[in-house]
Amino acid sequence: MPQIACAQWRALDQLHPAPSPRELDWLNEQGSLTRRLTELSGERFAVEPLAEGWQILRDDECAALGVAAGSEGWVREVYLYGAGVPWVFARSVAARSALEAHPFALDRLGTTSLGHLLFRDPAFSRQPIEACRYPAELLPAAVRSAGLWGRRSLFRRGALGVLVAEVFLPELWQADA
Repeated sequence: MPQIACAQWRALDQLHPAPSPRELDWLNEQGSLTRRLTELSGERFAVEPLAEGWQILRDDECAALGVAAGSEGWVREVYLYGAGVPWVFARSVAARSALEAHPFALDRLGTTSLGHLLFRDPAFSRQPIEACRYPAELLPAAVRSAGLWGRRSLFRRGALGVLVAEVFLPELWQADA
């Protein structure tokens, strides 16, 4: 079975061509993206789960989590809505081996934002943000578009790593114009 495309993640200062200042500001958001989207939407923020369950993780995800290629993990894909419109596609993953050793309720989030939990738990530390032009074929068909900026960061709590990727959809840039 052929390996699906992987995003080419880079440190923010290694992106070429560089994002615009506005794009870089969003890509480099150090606080909770949930909080920022909630403020921009006038408190009309919502999470729509698209898919979640055990899957074989992508090679770049395995590498970031420090597990063997082909490892299984919990995958959660959602839209983050602002004012009734999807502004962000998010994909969060954690290796099965780490979740079994260090339980974290990724499977029970429902419409709760993962960021809401990560930023409230001081035991999680955030690794540096990486960004890329996210491969269109990795996006849901409804929002598939080439050249969209995405970012990801790894949140660690001991041996547990939760990798969170967020892709900024065109509607966000319209709302933040």
